[in-house]
Amino acid sequence: MEHPITPPPFELINQWHKEACKDPYNGGAFIESKVLKYITTQAAQWGADLELEACCEWVDRKWSGIKSRELRAARRPKPPSLKEQALEQLGCIQTDLNKFGMGISTDTIRRALEALPND
Repeated sequence: MEHPITPPPFELINQWHKEACKDPYNGGAFIESKVLKYITTQAAQWGADLELEACCEWVDRKWSGIKSRELRAARRPKPPSLKEQALEQLGCIQTDLNKFGMGISTDTIRRALEALPND
């Protein structure tokens, strides 16, 4: 799942990495690393998730649990399901068919998609 929290700009990551990981064998040159980007992304997500959980606990103490569920859903939205994506694209196709005067209906396809389970 694509996480909405991302690390700081790569320039800042590079600066932090240069400060922390100067290569003593290469004149202190920076060594680019995909691992570094992965770790900083995970760290940013971990920190943001901890903060969200702390906020949700505070909301639960102040009000009812439904507010924290709404907060969590707003801050960590789930990507649309394949069914939802297909229905949205089908709506666009139907709009285009209507726009260009093509009398083709997508109702049967829509009903079939709507009959699928929500995964």
